[in-house]
Amino acid sequence: MENNNFKSGYVSIVGRPNVGKSTLLNEIIGEKISAISSKPQTTRQNITFIYTDSEAQIIFLDTPGIQKPKNKLGEYMLEESKAGIEDADVITYIVDTSNIIGKQERVIIDILKEYKDKLPIILLINKIDTVKKEDLLQVIDMYNKEEIFDEIIPISALNADGVDIYIKTVKDYLKEGPIFYPEDMITDRNERFIAQELIREKALKYLQEEVPHGIAVEIEKFKKREEKDLYDINAIIYVERESHKGIVIGKNGQMLKKIAQESRESIENLIGSQVNLQVWIKVDKNWRDKDNSVKRFGYN
Repeated sequence: MENNNFKSGYVSIVGRPNVGKSTLLNEIIGEKISAISSKPQTTRQNITFIYTDSEAQIIFLDTPGIQKPKNKLGEYMLEESKAGIEDADVITYIVDTSNIIGKQERVIIDILKEYKDKLPIILLINKIDTVKKEDLLQVIDMYNKEEIFDEIIPISALNADGVDIYIKTVKDYLKEGPIFYPEDMITDRNERFIAQELIREKALKYLQEEVPHGIAVEIEKFKKREEKDLYDINAIIYVERESHKGIVIGKNGQMLKKIAQESRESIENLIGSQVNLQVWIKVDKNWRDKDNSVKRFGYN
């Protein structure tokens, strides 16, 4: 890539749960890498998204939603979010169009104030497709009064509205630098991890409110068959209670069948090969409160 003015850098994406961080990044990259759901705690660890064009390489860090920890997993997620901020050249804070600054937003703003004079901070107001223009202007004014944002950009991640403006703005704040990753690389996560995320996403999509927070997915086998374009993947969905196991399996196994089928289709689209996916359910009681279990599921 010949460009003497080429720019590169790291951009940390922060915000409370369910404001559209993963939706935005999957839109920018053009591939589904992070699990997306309306349920909190969907993103549990920092995930790297790599955007490259002829002018710049932007390495986005999708961080877990910042909130007060309630268990060992929550403590890990908060540390992940803070680490993502520390590693950044630019901070992007995403909010929705709520016309008040709630407790969680206030916590994040107070954290960001520590970086006001250290790093550029871009505020994205997401979900603008859900409000009238005059209401949006009030939200912009409300955040403007915080006096910590270098830029405020209204967007709709779902409709890709304003995303190009955001990318251009990020480039303005990055410094000239090298290309860190190959041009065609979109994440530093491997296919095994993304498959795990896709299965968890399908489970989040269909399961009841009390179940998803206690779900973890572990890939036991991810292997291509010799001389055949087919991958054998064995996955275990862990739940925290015996009663949740029955909910995930569903009547006559229909819920598990639906989760597995949609997961298989998404994984096949990801890797461009046929997939033989086998999914089992196991109970690891209250795993989110256990250091060993939290680490075993990759949150360490």
